Amino acid sequence: MKVALFYDRIRYEEKSLAKALSEAGVKLELQDAKRLELRPEEQLDFDISLIRCVSHFRGLYLAAFLNSVGMETVNRFEVLHVAGDKLLCSLALYRSGVPAPEFSVAFTPESALRCVESIGYPAVLKPVVGSWGRLVSLVGDSLSAKAVLEHRETLGGPLHRIYYVQRYVAKPRRDIRVIVVGDCVVAAAYRYAPEDDWRTNVARGGKMVALEPSEELCDIALRAAEAVGGGVLGVDVLEGPEGLLVNEVNPTVEFRGISAATGVDVAMYVAEYVLGVVRC
Repeated sequence: MKVALFYDRIRYEEKSLAKALSEAGVKLELQDAKRLELRPEEQLDFDISLIRCVSHFRGLYLAAFLNSVGMETVNRFEVLHVAGDKLLCSLALYRSGVPAPEFSVAFTPESALRCVESIGYPAVLKPVVGSWGRLVSLVGDSLSAKAVLEHRETLGGPLHRIYYVQRYVAKPRRDIRVIVVGDCVVAAAYRYAPEDDWRTNVARGGKMVALEPSEELCDIALRAAEAVGGGVLGVDVLEGPEGLLVNEVNPTVEFRGISAATGVDVAMYVAEYVLGVVRC
């Protein structure tokens, strides 16, 4: 069996996955996506590929190409597309009846401001595509909302002008990261925000503490994973006054922090899942 692991940056996750796959006895081929030259008529010499690009769009279009020529990928294009876009992810959760924060979308700063004021302050403004909490803003009044919206408009990129607005959920100074692999929850941990930030992203200094997931937490995480198409996913859950809410689903999940906090070898579970997809 031959597995290709596509990357654009070698991190802990890619090293761990390469080790786990090699130990599983497969022939592993590491592929730097930045150096690829793909043509649809060429025969691809591997059984399945694992998409691990940091760049959302690089991984997305790589998966689209590979799936279109008959190659199975983890995750598949449809999953990367939906889960990697915060608006599309929220719509998928909404259609599936998965509890999530109230949200709205607008296409001009003026209409976005009306969305914010309709949802109420404080509110959260997010780019539809992005990671590590970048450009995610908590706005507490109309002046700060107008400033953020003006900044987004000035950035000029087409995606910056899709204004995704989310109700702020009053929660403890933490959220929950759940790793779902196939139809199993393999690890869960609290993510605590650093003292000088409200965002819990580990890339911003958030700290993870192991959590034994409850039946309720497993259920909502698995439902969220199914809503976006399944695979290997990181489900972020908020503890709101009304109960658990799915905030986002990450389709190219980082797991260094949760592996360290829980002692769970996430890479091993992913490798087993990849091999299972091939055998099916």
